[in-house]
Amino acid sequence: MKKYSDCLVLVVFVLLALSPALQAQNNGTADEATIRENVKLLETGWNTKSGAVFAKPFAEEADYVVINGMYIKGRPTIEKAHQQIFDTIYKETTITLTVKQIRFLRPDVAVVHVKGDRTGPTRDLQQKAMLTLVMTKEGQGWTIAAFQNTGGAGKN
Repeated sequence: MKKYSDCLVLVVFVLLALSPALQAQNNGTADEATIRENVKLLETGWNTKSGAVFAKPFAEEADYVVINGMYIKGRPTIEKAHQQIFDTIYKETTITLTVKQIRFLRPDVAVVHVKGDRTGPTRDLQQKAMLTLVMTKEGQGWTIAAFQNTGGAGKN
């Protein structure tokens, strides 16, 4: 009986010791899923030509560096600027976004690298890009605090 109780104590001790690690792993998995959903929302916003949907995952005061190097600030400006390009120059384009890496700097801060491919009816509307997103976890969930869009013709 003593051996049985000693084993039971050991099992309980091991489970308690592993509990925080397992919980952190489960939180990491849930956080990664939410981050991927935000990237999917960017893609959906672009492909449905909705500035509001595209801008939804951004923090209220987000920093955004456009593919041409222009800097804009804040979700309302990101929404308005994207709606303008969706209604004009990028009206006939679609994008595909693929998360390449999510690296947690802290439990509430992640750097996310995303491969972007824009297609359109003419060559000048086609573009490959690598996006760098800094995402933070606040009370309302994960949002994009900073977004850097680097374009190029090469493979990404």
